[in-house]
Amino acid sequence: MLTKKQNLLETIKGGAPDRFVNQYEFVETPYADPFNATNPYPFTLGEETVDYWGVAWRWPEGTPGALPVHGEHTLIKDIRQWRDVLKAPPLDYAPELWEAAKAEYAKFDHNEIFVGPMMFPGLFELLHCFMGMEEALTAFYQYPEEVKGIIHFCLEWECAYLQQVAKHLAPDVVFHHDDWGSERSTLISPKMFEEFFLEPYQKLYGCYRENGFQLIIHHSDSYAVTLVPYMIEMGIDIWQGATKSNDLPALIKEYGGQISFMAGIDQTVVDEANWTKEKIAKEVRWACESCGKHYLIPCQTQGAPFSIYDGVYDAISEAIDAMSKEMF
Repeated sequence: MLTKKQNLLETIKGGAPDRFVNQYEFVETPYADPFNATNPYPFTLGEETVDYWGVAWRWPEGTPGALPVHGEHTLIKDIRQWRDVLKAPPLDYAPELWEAAKAEYAKFDHNEIFVGPMMFPGLFELLHCFMGMEEALTAFYQYPEEVKGIIHFCLEWECAYLQQVAKHLAPDVVFHHDDWGSERSTLISPKMFEEFFLEPYQKLYGCYRENGFQLIIHHSDSYAVTLVPYMIEMGIDIWQGATKSNDLPALIKEYGGQISFMAGIDQTVVDEANWTKEKIAKEVRWACESCGKHYLIPCQTQGAPFSIYDGVYDAISEAIDAMSKEMF
């Protein structure tokens, strides 16, 4: 029997997996590195905080995570003055924080699974966290140079920080969040996406590769089929969160071997108050039978291994195991 790590590699390389990769079983993303361990981000329902960037956050009930708060709390109210307002998170952390992170990373069997940090928000999300969604989207048209300046500023900080992570913790994966669309469309056009984000993400993910990260997983639980060629150019190994609106079977047929997809079970369909195992099993069966054994990791679209409603995540995992017994 293959290890979870081996089975994942066989799946994304079109080899000989001996079962379906079951959701997040092959990866651990401990919030142990100093930035994630100390950044004031809300991890509790109802909690309100202000993070290292200066963004105000609140986690409302019924949502899978915290949301930025705007209005009087908006960080960048005039993008032309962003340099006077925006301050990067710290890069210098006490040695004991790195030692604590090392101890946490040492708890995992790196021969069995991939281990590394979860980084969020991404370059696009940071923009609307800083100034609000409407203001961020209009800024692409009105103030393109300022937008590029902010993207570069955030990119430079993350590249500097990940080098420290690599030095102290020797991770082999990064799980990077950046939502690029809704369920129906991307939030900006592919042409604009190419202009503003292709080169920065090539630099960012190139920096991860240069510092020993073997696997790059990018989360965007959205429609983004038109951005897949750019994802490949960026060096993304796995797109996590692709909704069914992307036509996963067609994506695998066209791009399998260049990129893999960690998806197939839409959160909006299964993660609800009146969920049932039968409904979940139906969605899992569709993903497994329609997409096949290669280039797909059957998974909820949620960007972390938990669900809003208790029991949903585990029920999905049970249904995937059942499909493995049936199809392998």
